[in-house]
Amino acid sequence: MPEPLGDPERNLAWAPVGSPADLAGALDRVGYLPDEGIATAAFLALRLGRPLFCEGEPGTGKTSLAVALAAALDVPLIRLQCHEGIDFTQALYDWDFPRQLLHLRALEAASDTLDADTAERSLYSRRFLLARPLLRALEESPCVLLVDEVDRADDEFEAFLLEVLGENAVTVPELGEVRATVPPLVVLTSNRTREVHDALKRRCLYHWLEHPALAREVAILRRRLPGLSAELAGQVAGAVRRLREVELLKPPGVAESIDWAQALGVLGRSELDAESAAMTLGAVLKYREDAQRVVAAGLDRILAG
Repeated sequence: MPEPLGDPERNLAWAPVGSPADLAGALDRVGYLPDEGIATAAFLALRLGRPLFCEGEPGTGKTSLAVALAAALDVPLIRLQCHEGIDFTQALYDWDFPRQLLHLRALEAASDTLDADTAERSLYSRRFLLARPLLRALEESPCVLLVDEVDRADDEFEAFLLEVLGENAVTVPELGEVRATVPPLVVLTSNRTREVHDALKRRCLYHWLEHPALAREVAILRRRLPGLSAELAGQVAGAVRRLREVELLKPPGVAESIDWAQALGVLGRSELDAESAAMTLGAVLKYREDAQRVVAAGLDRILAG
């Protein structure tokens, strides 16, 4: 078998994962059922040392993939949740100003002749540095770094992120360079609320996540809810797939399928009929307009396909 491509140190760190099938098996053991495309994309990201950029509709399992990869590889998961206005200090590091002030006051109280240079050096030491997710990932790797919903951040943050991920290192002016011994496995997710710049995408491997096929969704439901019958799992998965075909504000994802099946189980329902669906519709549809649209279209007709 030929040697895998990529960084030798990274290959050594992830040595137990020898093929996409190995990774698929590891993910399966921690409860994530990947298809061949997901397993191959994640394996290549691991071996080539490239971030994995995952796009898809909400609820297709993008975030869950990163969580499962950390569990399957037995490494920490470090999550950076992006949002509008996120900046350097929230993503990389900041200084603990309240503790610095207390430290300075303690120095002043302990000495009548406080040397300014010595005091300043003691203030900007590692003990007062607050490591945010990106710095933690560089320091604690091997790990999985999840940069969630990167499409919610702005252009400036994308450029900053590209620089950090490209170098796998950052310089803290007061302390020097921090470089990852083993680059983290980076998973970026996007719900495509806006287009992410080509420069960031070119740095990554790309994978589009679809809603799972019917058989796979049934398998996911039965894996997550062991007491769920095959019949009810099939009814829920089939109904959710038909709901996704209706023009909804938020089509249900796999998480909503699980919630719906769990709600039916708690109520002691063994089948999904119009009555039980109406009683539990809030478990699968999270907008009033969506529920009204589905009821107007006829729940019984949707359930019957």
